Amino acid sequence: MEDSEALGFEHMGLDPRLLQAVTDMGWSRPTLIQEKAIPLALEGKDLLARARTGSGKTAAYAIPMLQLLLHRKATGPVVEQAVRGLVLVPTKELARQAQSMIQQLATYCARDVRVANVSAAEDSASQRAMLMEKPDVVVGTPSRILSHLQQDSLKLRDSLELLVVDEADLLFSFGFEEELKSLLCHLPRIYQAFLMSATFNEDVQALKELVLHNPVTLKLQESQLPGPDQLQQFQVVCETEEDKFLLLYALLKLSLIRGKSLLFVNTLERSYRLRLFLEQFSIPTCVLNGELPLRSRCHIISQFNQGFYDCVIATDAEVLGAPVKGKRRGRGPKGDKASDPEAGVARGIDFHHVSAVLNFDLPPTPEAYIHRAGRTARANNPGIVLTFVLPTEQSHLGKIEELLSGENRGPILLPYQFRMEEIEGFRYRCRDAMRSVTKQAIREARLKEIKEELLHSEKLKTYFEDNPRDLQLLRHDLPLHPAVVKPHLGHVPDYLVPPALRGLVRPHKKRKKLSSCRKARRVKSQNPLRSFKHKGKKFRPTAKPS
Repeated sequence: MEDSEALGFEHMGLDPRLLQAVTDMGWSRPTLIQEKAIPLALEGKDLLARARTGSGKTAAYAIPMLQLLLHRKATGPVVEQAVRGLVLVPTKELARQAQSMIQQLATYCARDVRVANVSAAEDSASQRAMLMEKPDVVVGTPSRILSHLQQDSLKLRDSLELLVVDEADLLFSFGFEEELKSLLCHLPRIYQAFLMSATFNEDVQALKELVLHNPVTLKLQESQLPGPDQLQQFQVVCETEEDKFLLLYALLKLSLIRGKSLLFVNTLERSYRLRLFLEQFSIPTCVLNGELPLRSRCHIISQFNQGFYDCVIATDAEVLGAPVKGKRRGRGPKGDKASDPEAGVARGIDFHHVSAVLNFDLPPTPEAYIHRAGRTARANNPGIVLTFVLPTEQSHLGKIEELLSGENRGPILLPYQFRMEEIEGFRYRCRDAMRSVTKQAIREARLKEIKEELLHSEKLKTYFEDNPRDLQLLRHDLPLHPAVVKPHLGHVPDYLVPPALRGLVRPHKKRKKLSSCRKARRVKSQNPLRSFKHKGKKFRPTAKPS
């Protein structure tokens, strides 16, 4: 029998309840990483696994973890309830995603396996109460796990059996090196461990020495991104910064990019500049801002997934910049600070059905490009990546393409066929919009979001009840006007649309002014008995005879 037939989920010796959950999730066959990792994990081996973003790494460790816990409870001696599985992730969003995946897989055995997420610092009290019940699996960032270990609300030395480090290549980049080393001192000497990563770098090698014992290394022979039949990758050379804004306007306003899209920039300030620019043309977008609380960011992602927005602007500068060895996290390029440094969006966030990833700013590293592109073409869905590049950035883009091509020396990022001269008629509009987006406008846009958070914060509700004057001052503060929006810019006149694209755009048609006679007729048709005026004379029509 061929391996491809022998290694379906049903042939891995999994608990029937897990198989039922897998079926409910619509997984007919395991992905490559799942096919290779699950049997080895069930044999008790330590794993160092590399697989591309979106390849199913979370399920590759969650399924064997649940299987081992269920098997122990069903066949082993009766022992005290304790935390036996620990999942470490670099961001709060990843923690929520890991918890959600484990809970979905444990749908039919929820009474036997409980999962707790302790990544949110603001819920410490409720987390301590939850940990007192000793859940089977705990998910969190290293800093939060270490905090609970130091407070004795979490004890692992005598119970932990399985440790998972997900997105291992990001942990040191987030400055978790010291926390991780301190955390390991609270673990038992013997435990099974998995390191899951999208790339192998020096940080992963360092983690391997700290965490694993004689591991099996799974460096799957697959591209780090889907093939060209599923993922199309393009580059477009923009001569100036203004050309980038002009091209983006044309792509979105003329519907050349269809479906949901993610726009990546390199700083938070750029995120708001882009959002305010697009607002001038009535293109709704939202910014995934690390300065906002976790709940607000998750709400933005949920709205995007539900279709309220078709475009999210995000930055990965704090996540995928140069590793910060021995320093605290939180400072990005050009002094950008994120009040929540564990807020990463380029990796692991569960965006649904992303059709296109637009690199408005060139990714800082080849790895960053891979992780951005991994947000689209997930599972079996198609996707497009379009990278804007200035002439001075082409050498850096060449390094990215060299990493992507590997042994295959063929071009990976194909030139995007677009004639800039066809959209020259829109340039004056873009210049007007760009002039409206000043530094003051960007600052006020950021303040406005923070102000909204304060007004709607449940935690400040009691404070405002005790201090109503502060609430009134906040509500009656000077109104912020991030940018002057000109309504007419939201409509595209037919004469400005290139002839080849006119079938894609619906030109705006102004509502014609009704003549006084037509107004009279409309009023009469709406209400036959209602009086109306026409040319200064008052009329009161009578009802028609039946």
